[in-house]
Order: sequence, then structure tokens, then C-alpha cells
Amino acid sequence: MPVTTAAYATDTLPGGTVDTVVIGGGAAGLNGALMLARSRRSVVVIDSGTPRNAPAEGVHGLLGLDGTPPAELYERGREEVRRYGGVIVSGEVASAEPAAPSALPASSAPSASSASSASSAEGDPSAGNAPSTEATPPAEGDPRFTVTLADGRTLTARRLLVATGLRDVLPDVPGLAEHWGHGVVHCPYCHGWEVRDEPIGVLAVGPASVHHALLFRQLTDDLVYFTRGTELDEDTRTRFAARDIRVVDTPVEEVVRADGGGIAGVRLADGQVVARSVLAVATLMRARTEGLEGLGLPIEDLPDGMGRRFAAGMAGATDVPGVWVAGNATDPTAQVGAAAAAGALAGAHINALLAIADTDAALAAAKSGATTV
Repeated sequence: MPVTTAAYATDTLPGGTVDTVVIGGGAAGLNGALMLARSRRSVVVIDSGTPRNAPAEGVHGLLGLDGTPPAELYERGREEVRRYGGVIVSGEVASAEPAAPSALPASSAPSASSASSASSAEGDPSAGNAPSTEATPPAEGDPRFTVTLADGRTLTARRLLVATGLRDVLPDVPGLAEHWGHGVVHCPYCHGWEVRDEPIGVLAVGPASVHHALLFRQLTDDLVYFTRGTELDEDTRTRFAARDIRVVDTPVEEVVRADGGGIAGVRLADGQVVARSVLAVATLMRARTEGLEGLGLPIEDLPDGMGRRFAAGMAGATDVPGVWVAGNATDPTAQVGAAAAAGALAGAHINALLAIADTDAALAAAKSGATTV
């Protein structure tokens, strides 16, 4: 159920090879691009215009920017990236695949000194805690990737930062999806204050919903837990009772719309309507992988069947040399601030390793008498 943001001016896709293509124009992607652009790297952000939080009225829990509408936050971010020479292109990525690496001079084997530099960079903040495992270009040359957009345009990059975010999948309850981001919420930290003291219902989807209920109980004294056929043991029921959380085991039929457009309540299979104005649900979270299959990035399941994410290590480094992942695509529970920070860290790592690769290439060229480009 992605929501598209308002259209904005898009930049011209550059020709030639760029240092980094960032796939995704949300908080993680833009902050990664900002770090790279400020390091004088050529960077292109491909933005589909469908951020996860587009339906929300404001971003919360972000120091200094609390309550900022998502569209306004991303517009500011695009302006900042462009200020340092970054390029923002509106479009969908149809495919991203490894290409033939750059050709290096004959004496291009990575030097011992570059490996030493990589090891010393680990733990150095100025190097972005660069991991030594990918610090030097492979003997066959510097990695290259071809990114193709849905309209057929292509560009070549030395490195990729995947920041595609995720899709929230709601349970199949009639009338639920239309209230997503307003009367239907998922995060007590993103939306909790705004729904405080309201009559809230938790639509259970599995074990994660139990903890969900305890968090939302902090925000209201009027909380109903709809089990929806999920298991709820006696110990949990006792704990809920101690917190005055009412449990309803009757199956849910539909969400009832109020005359004013909001939520009036939840209709049960027996015809009873339980009055609620807010519904909380732990969504199934699936990383957006469309167009990225050719990269061969590892994907792993989340606990309790709550979705899938791209597997990544420190600073978003992946098992695919030259590819990083940041934000909700690999950390589904990260709020905007955490996603932006992850993008910044990934951007710093990319720049650090590009600096080492550039030096290795320059050294190899000097030894062979060639000229670097």
C-alpha cells in the first residue's frame, strides 16, 4: 500500500560512471547521498517517490524536526544533497546488476600498504570505521554496476547504496487499509502521543502483538486486545488483566467507518460493534526488492514470521562487494532518525573504501607508467 508523494523537479541523469548510485530517496538514502556529496563524490539518488511514512502527518521522535511532515523533510533533504553537487532523479529501478569491473594496469595487484591502510581504518571515525574485508579493489579491477530505470535509461556506478525501505502489509480485515497512517497505526513511538487517551484496539497478528499491547497500554487506559484466532496463554491473559487490558476472542469481521470518515469501531462475527477510534497493528514488514534480484543480495526472515529484510553487517556492508544496504530495507524497526544515521554511516564507509581504491589504482598506474582517469 505505498503512497506516492507529490511530484518534484528531477535532475538530468548524468553520463559516464559515477562513484555511487543510491537506490531510494528516503531518510537513509538521502543522508547517505549527503555524506558522499560532501566528500566530493559523484552521487545519483534514484527516488521512486513512495516513502514508507508518506501517509503520516508528521515525523516524530526526530530531535529538532519533531512533527515535520514527511514530504517537507524529504524536500529539505533533496535540496541539501543538491547543494553539494548530488543528483536526484525521479524514477523506478527496473534492474541493478554487476557489470564488468574497470581495467587496471598490469601491476594492479593490491599493495601490502593498502591492506595495512584498510586495517588501520577500521575503528577510525574519519574513515567511517571502514571494514578491511572490502578495503582494496579485487585484482580484476574496481567493481562496476549497471542500473537500468523503468523508462530504459541506464547509468554505471562504482558502488551502490540500497535504501529502498520496506512495505507494510496489513492483515486482511475489511475496512482496515483505508485508515492506514491515521486511525490505523503500528508504531507507539511514531504515533503514540497523537493517539494518547483514545480508545485503542490492538488487532493481534501473532506473538509480537503481545508486546505491542503493553506499549500501547502506556498511552491509554482504554485498550482492547482482539486475538483474531492467535494463541494467548493464561499467563499472558493474567498479565493483561492486571493492566486492565480487555481481551476479545470473538472473530473480527470488519472495521466500521465513522460518519466523519474516521474509525467508529470493530464489528465482530456475532454482530457486536466494539467502539474504538484507533487500531494498532504489527504489520508484516517486507524489504522492497523489486529490480534488485540481479545483485544476489542475501535476504533473511524476521523472527515470528514478521517479514523479510536484506542481510547486512557493519555499516550496511553486504556479502556482495561494492553494495551496501541502509534504513528499513535491512533494519525494519528503525525510525527516521535511526535510518538517516545508518545511511550516513554507510555513505562514510563507501567514501572511505573508494579513497583506498582510488589510491591503489593510482599506485598501480604509476608503477606501470599509465595515467589514471
